[in-house]
Amino acid sequence: MHDERRRIEERAERLHNQRIKPALYAATVPLTVEAWQAPGEPVPFEEAAAAPYEPFAMDTPWGPPWGTTWFRMRGSVPAEWAGRRVETVIDLGFVGDWPGNQAEALVHLADGTPLKAVNPLNQYVPIANPATGGEEIHYLVEAASNPDILAGDFAAPTPLGDVLTAGDKPLYTFKRADLAVLDEQVFHLDLDLQVLRELMVHLGEHEPRRHEILHALDRAMDALDLDDISGSAAAVREVLAPVLAKPAHASAHTVSGVGHAHIDSAWLWPIRETKRKTSRTFSNVTALADEYEEFIFACSQAQQYEWVRDHYPQVWERIKKSVAKGQWAPVGGMWVESDGNLPGGEAIARQLIHGKRFFIEHFGIETKGVWLPDSFGYNAAYPQLAKLAGNEWFLTQKISWNQTNTFPHHTFWWEGIDGTRIFTHFPPVDTYNARFSGEEMARAVRNYAEKGAGTRSLAPFGWGDGGGGPTREIMERARRLADLEGSPKVVVEHPDAFFAKAREEYPDAPVWNGELYLELHRATYTSQARTKQGNRRSEHLLREAELWATTAALHADGYAYPYEKLDRLWKTVLLHQFHDILPGSSIAWVHREAEAEYARVAKELEALTAEAIAALGGGGARVFNTSPYARAEVVRTPEGAPAYVRVPASGSAPLTAAEQPPQPVTVDGRVLDNGLVRVEVGEDGTLASVRDLRADREVLADRGNLLRLHTDLPNYWDAWDIDKHYRNRYTDLLEAESVTVVETDPLIGAIRVERSFGKGSTITQTITLRAGSPRIDFETDIDWHEAEKILKAGFPVDIRAPHSSAEIQFGHIQRPTHTNTSWEAARFEVSGHRWVHIAEPGYGVAVINDSTYGHDVTRTVREDGGTTTRISLSLVRAPRVPDPEADQGRHRFAYALLPGASIDDAVAEGYALNLPLRVADSAGAPEPVVSVAGEGVTVEAVKLADDASGDVVVRLYESRGGRAQGVLRTGFPVAGAQVTDLLERPLEDAEVVDGGVPVTLRPFQILTLRLRRS
Repeated sequence: MHDERRRIEERAERLHNQRIKPALYAATVPLTVEAWQAPGEPVPFEEAAAAPYEPFAMDTPWGPPWGTTWFRMRGSVPAEWAGRRVETVIDLGFVGDWPGNQAEALVHLADGTPLKAVNPLNQYVPIANPATGGEEIHYLVEAASNPDILAGDFAAPTPLGDVLTAGDKPLYTFKRADLAVLDEQVFHLDLDLQVLRELMVHLGEHEPRRHEILHALDRAMDALDLDDISGSAAAVREVLAPVLAKPAHASAHTVSGVGHAHIDSAWLWPIRETKRKTSRTFSNVTALADEYEEFIFACSQAQQYEWVRDHYPQVWERIKKSVAKGQWAPVGGMWVESDGNLPGGEAIARQLIHGKRFFIEHFGIETKGVWLPDSFGYNAAYPQLAKLAGNEWFLTQKISWNQTNTFPHHTFWWEGIDGTRIFTHFPPVDTYNARFSGEEMARAVRNYAEKGAGTRSLAPFGWGDGGGGPTREIMERARRLADLEGSPKVVVEHPDAFFAKAREEYPDAPVWNGELYLELHRATYTSQARTKQGNRRSEHLLREAELWATTAALHADGYAYPYEKLDRLWKTVLLHQFHDILPGSSIAWVHREAEAEYARVAKELEALTAEAIAALGGGGARVFNTSPYARAEVVRTPEGAPAYVRVPASGSAPLTAAEQPPQPVTVDGRVLDNGLVRVEVGEDGTLASVRDLRADREVLADRGNLLRLHTDLPNYWDAWDIDKHYRNRYTDLLEAESVTVVETDPLIGAIRVERSFGKGSTITQTITLRAGSPRIDFETDIDWHEAEKILKAGFPVDIRAPHSSAEIQFGHIQRPTHTNTSWEAARFEVSGHRWVHIAEPGYGVAVINDSTYGHDVTRTVREDGGTTTRISLSLVRAPRVPDPEADQGRHRFAYALLPGASIDDAVAEGYALNLPLRVADSAGAPEPVVSVAGEGVTVEAVKLADDASGDVVVRLYESRGGRAQGVLRTGFPVAGAQVTDLLERPLEDAEVVDGGVPVTLRPFQILTLRLRRS
């Protein structure tokens, strides 16, 4: 047989695209359209309905950036269309084919009922099937003219990312608003051809099935009457029917499809636009569920459900009905799909608590899995947190984006730092926006790493990132691929069903231990420093407010615990932990609003804490310690004078009871000495020497606190990525404008270093040493005006450390300092929370911070044979896309060097730097709500139970990485205690002995105790 593949493939392609697709609609008539441009922000339907509308013609430009235009559309179905399938077709002037980052609209009936959304790949609104003729159409269409931020492929900065800079030039040209008859035979022929053509080109050229389809397509095109596409469509389908009817091989892979619409809670649009995106997508999804009874839609992010409930009650009612029918599957059990690295441990616990509780309360459904397809890596505490929230499985996708190494598993057990394992799946289709294309199905089979042991994988299908969701075309593809030779079998089912089947067939799946590190998007640990600082500060202010509100509720008559306020503030913070807000990868508008929200949250939490402390009674200055560790350190009195105090863990002490430290601070030129460490500041403002007087050793191998300015232009994704070549070009900031002693009190010695550099940037650092502490603080004020740069602070330490330890949620993780393999080499920038620690036997050093996350640890061998291990904190970046002004302006933060530090010291000082002692007027001196006798047992949260029962809830964990025993003591009489899950539901009774609760913890174990008061 002659090879005619090219001729046939080109013939089928042309006829399909140029003749069949244009024939989808057999007849059309235009609607009458009028328009009203809403001023400013979006308005409610009632206001739009009462607005004055003006005539609007097709091919007219409309829509300023971030604007809202309402269109009134009227028409009637012609009588001759009776018996046909009639729908409205609307083209707002769509660009490209991505629904989420351009014009989109929600269509309402005249009474305000939302019908359905329109976007580039979903332009129709059903009217009748069959029509009777004469149906009257009256729509009000809320159209959003969101700019295409991705235009130009992120090659250059754009002012369109903020309504303040975007201008008012119309972005789109309205193309179409028609009543139309859908030719169902042509519609189905189009889908038949799509599926077969895509299947064919992804089969091997040696496969008989490929050639069978090829020649069937040739015969089908022979049956197509070019002068009567509609009339011949049925005959063409008959020719194709035999090749569509051939069943899949018995050993074919099974793809479990679940409808999905990944909606970023903010990204290339602000939060206010996400609220509207949810209504559009969810309207489409519920409409599709009415059309396809096998359809199942998985949807996460309780926050988005709440937005729909509060702003679109009619859509909310449709969701509830779909849930009740089993076609809508709440999944994920988190408030939002948060970043997987940056939120603190308690914050991730609250993500799970608030998310799961929402679904239980509103749908009577307890979600079984964590659904996080698009976060930028996943911390190693997740398995334990997920299981403690009652989850059985974990789903992710993003690791397929790895820059260097291919992740070796798709179905596996993920083991966390404490030993907890959770059944995990990583879809080999390599997308969470699948559409069942031939390329995707071939990729899923080709990639699947568990061949020979497992037979199934999951594919979330539907347009996403900016919403959109599944379409009828995707559902038709799924029907054709259910049992088709040459393709994996597709079954649409609930993700719980998939995970149950996958675990049953593969219970001994391989184990992956530790973090799921994404070898990409490493700059998200640093970009938008003020957003990250707002999150860190909010997390610690929430801890403070809960602890002192609990103290006041237990000891102050008439004080009411602020349940509702704390709940609302937690949810605000959780929202902003979404995986494109906290990582710093959103447009300027998002981060401008985030900074304002964090300021509001801080103000409100400071007021709540002050109210709680005031409720304990006034009568003199008192020091409050929110840290879970007792502290002896220097604070400032209300008058600004330093004082040395000892304060119990989670307790308070009178400021007047200050005592003297072991040895005062002396300042001699540029040398600070407190008897524990001696710090010499060089003429260039770096640390020339740090000598640990206790160990009698020099800590540094070279200049310490060396500020290094690197060129930072990644290959792609500016705000997301830092590529390894950033290390090759840098400038050390060694010119200090001044090095000045600014404090010489016996309790505090401080030297200020001022620098200017680059494009008008300045840095002022105050290097402080306090009596009684080896910790050296660097209080930093930066006015930053650089572009495409990253600033790092380096500490080259004279230690041969085989690994570094970085704090993560409820523990820490060790990472090798060598680069023996590509896996270690790929971790050239990593994340950590409050501290990084390096050590050799007998001696360690920690670097503490109050708001940074990104860092790197490298090592070199010196000529003298010694090893230099360098910790470099990433302080601030200057990406220009998607926010051209990212990180510009003022930043104030602190970090510290802690010589002679153990892991215990790093943990304690990490809390201390992030939870400064609070001085307030208070006569109240209650015992701490809780305290722990026993090393390694660390209290993370103290609060009243969410059910308002008055029970006290304490969350603690083992923080050293070893076994721990201790006794939890309380400042109130305890009648009983229970171990609970994260949702404060009892798991087992805990023993109460002599008023205390004995605890025994495995390494990094998290324990939640519920204490009933007598």
